[in-house]
Amino acid sequence: MKSPVETELLDALTHLAETVKALPTANPKPDLLPIFAHLDELTRQLPREADPALLHYLHKKSYEKARLFLLDRDAENQVGNCRHV
Repeated sequence: MKSPVETELLDALTHLAETVKALPTANPKPDLLPIFAHLDELTRQLPREADPALLHYLHKKSYEKARLFLLDRDAENQVGNCRHV
Protein backbone atom coordinates (compact mmCIF):
# COMPACT_ATOMS: atom_id res chain seq x y z
CA MET A 1 0.00 0.00 0.00
CA LYS A 2 1.38 3.36 -1.00
CA SER A 3 1.75 6.23 1.43
CA PRO A 4 -0.01 9.52 0.62
CA VAL A 5 3.33 11.01 -0.47
CA GLU A 6 4.02 8.04 -2.75
CA THR A 7 0.56 8.40 -4.28
CA GLU A 8 1.18 12.10 -4.89
CA LEU A 9 4.61 11.26 -6.33
CA LEU A 10 3.05 8.78 -8.74
CA ASP A 11 0.54 11.41 -9.85
CA ALA A 12 3.32 13.97 -10.38
CA LEU A 13 5.51 11.45 -12.24
CA THR A 14 2.60 10.47 -14.47
CA HIS A 15 1.91 14.15 -15.18
CA LEU A 16 5.59 14.63 -16.10
CA ALA A 17 5.55 11.61 -18.42
CA GLU A 18 2.41 12.83 -20.17
CA THR A 19 3.79 16.36 -20.49
CA VAL A 20 7.07 15.13 -21.97
CA LYS A 21 5.22 12.84 -24.39
CA ALA A 22 3.21 15.83 -25.65
CA LEU A 23 6.28 18.10 -26.04
CA PRO A 24 6.82 17.52 -29.77
CA THR A 25 3.43 19.00 -30.65
CA ALA A 26 2.94 21.39 -27.72
CA ASN A 27 2.67 25.06 -28.58
CA PRO A 28 3.63 26.87 -26.48
CA LYS A 29 6.10 24.47 -24.88
CA PRO A 30 5.28 23.77 -21.22
CA ASP A 31 7.59 24.90 -18.43
CA LEU A 32 8.88 21.70 -16.82
CA LEU A 33 10.72 23.44 -13.97
CA PRO A 34 7.65 23.65 -11.68
CA ILE A 35 7.06 19.91 -12.18
CA PHE A 36 10.68 19.15 -11.26
CA ALA A 37 10.46 21.44 -8.22
CA HIS A 38 7.29 19.66 -7.08
CA LEU A 39 8.98 16.26 -7.49
CA ASP A 40 11.98 17.48 -5.45
CA GLU A 41 9.64 18.68 -2.69
CA LEU A 42 7.75 15.37 -2.62
CA THR A 43 11.06 13.47 -2.53
CA ARG A 44 12.08 15.48 0.54
CA GLN A 45 8.79 14.49 2.21
CA LEU A 46 9.46 10.77 1.92
CA PRO A 47 10.39 9.15 5.24
CA ARG A 48 13.91 7.83 5.76
CA GLU A 49 12.50 4.30 5.80
CA ALA A 50 11.11 4.66 2.28
CA ASP A 51 12.20 1.94 -0.12
CA PRO A 52 15.90 2.48 -0.97
CA ALA A 53 15.28 1.74 -4.66
CA LEU A 54 12.64 4.47 -4.89
CA LEU A 55 14.90 6.95 -3.11
CA HIS A 56 17.77 6.02 -5.46
CA TYR A 57 15.65 6.62 -8.56
CA LEU A 58 14.37 9.95 -7.29
CA HIS A 59 17.76 11.23 -6.14
CA LYS A 60 19.28 10.27 -9.51
CA LYS A 61 16.35 11.95 -11.32
CA SER A 62 15.43 8.61 -12.93
CA TYR A 63 11.80 9.63 -12.98
CA GLU A 64 10.56 6.95 -15.39
CA LYS A 65 12.16 4.27 -13.22
CA ALA A 66 10.53 5.79 -10.13
CA ARG A 67 7.16 5.84 -11.91
CA LEU A 68 7.45 2.18 -12.90
CA PHE A 69 8.52 1.31 -9.36
CA LEU A 70 5.44 3.01 -7.91
CA LEU A 71 3.28 1.16 -10.44
CA ASP A 72 4.72 -2.15 -9.11
CA ARG A 73 6.49 -2.60 -12.45
CA ASP A 74 10.09 -2.32 -11.22
CA ALA A 75 11.00 -5.52 -13.11
CA GLU A 76 10.67 -3.50 -16.36
CA ASN A 77 13.46 -1.13 -15.33
CA GLN A 78 16.80 -1.51 -17.11
CA VAL A 79 20.13 -1.50 -15.29
CA GLY A 80 21.61 2.00 -15.34
CA ASN A 81 25.17 3.28 -15.57
CA CYS A 82 25.44 3.04 -11.78
CA ARG A 83 24.74 -0.73 -12.10
CA HIS A 84 21.51 -0.23 -10.19
CA VAL A 85 18.27 -1.18 -11.86
